[in-house]
Amino acid sequence: MTYAPFIKEIGRGAKGAKPLTVDQAASLFGDMLDGRVPDLELGAIILSLRIKSESLDELVGFKRAMDARNATLTLPDGPRCVLLPSYNGARRQPNLMPLVALLLAREGVPVLIQGRHDFDSRVSPFDLLAALDVPLRADAAAASAALGSHKIAALSLEALLPGLDRLLALRPRLGVRNSGHTLAKLLDPMPGRSVRVVAVTHPEYLVRMDEFLQVDGGCAMLMRGTEGEGYANPRRRPTMALYKGTGAAETMEGEGGGAPPNPQVPDLPDVAGNAQLIRAMLDGTTPVPAPIRTQVDALIRLAHGD
Repeated sequence: MTYAPFIKEIGRGAKGAKPLTVDQAASLFGDMLDGRVPDLELGAIILSLRIKSESLDELVGFKRAMDARNATLTLPDGPRCVLLPSYNGARRQPNLMPLVALLLAREGVPVLIQGRHDFDSRVSPFDLLAALDVPLRADAAAASAALGSHKIAALSLEALLPGLDRLLALRPRLGVRNSGHTLAKLLDPMPGRSVRVVAVTHPEYLVRMDEFLQVDGGCAMLMRGTEGEGYANPRRRPTMALYKGTGAAETMEGEGGGAPPNPQVPDLPDVAGNAQLIRAMLDGTTPVPAPIRTQVDALIRLAHGD
């Protein structure tokens, strides 16, 4: 395939660029995932899309390309599986994403945590999960087995969709994120049986992801993440949008005001301190923050189709 026509369309800057059609986007992103795009053209495409930002049709096409290539997992009869993407880790606050996962699993709702970690300045979520006895599984089959036996599994992006993992691995080399980071949060290895947690950092992506989820269908929760992770900020509950198929979402309004420190959630981003805090919340020694309870209850309802 010749990529110059694509670059010509998307590479004219934020105001002059034209969006690709769904079919064009699916074809282009498919080649990117398959490693067919030469480095020079790949760099131009990545930076052009970052400057232009992805249109709705492009996101739909990119997702179509992913769906044709990512591994699929099997799930026993029962509730839908909550999908928790993890691509950031802890910076200042403890990472309570594993707490959300373990609380759901305790209630019989299966949870798949998927992602990768390449930040030297942040604590790896997968080191934290391992400390909480949730190790990375080798492949989709092993993750499916763990979901059946333990209701919780962690799987690397490399095992789920290697081509997307290669795109995300370009961040340290290029210095910026790319469209792959957005699409990684939309991965669905069990379509029709999942609840995706889509946690975004920047406010403009709330609008973009809302538009996408309304047309994509399925069950999902959209919200501002905490330090990029998919859990409700224990200091102030974010607005949560709940999707139950195509169309507008049910909105759970967030708390107003600031986000003062919570003395029951001290800044313990290190693995040992973070794991100890989560265990204390699981055994009732330390209260689970109200925003986390609200998020977990909403995900349980979505998983059961309520």
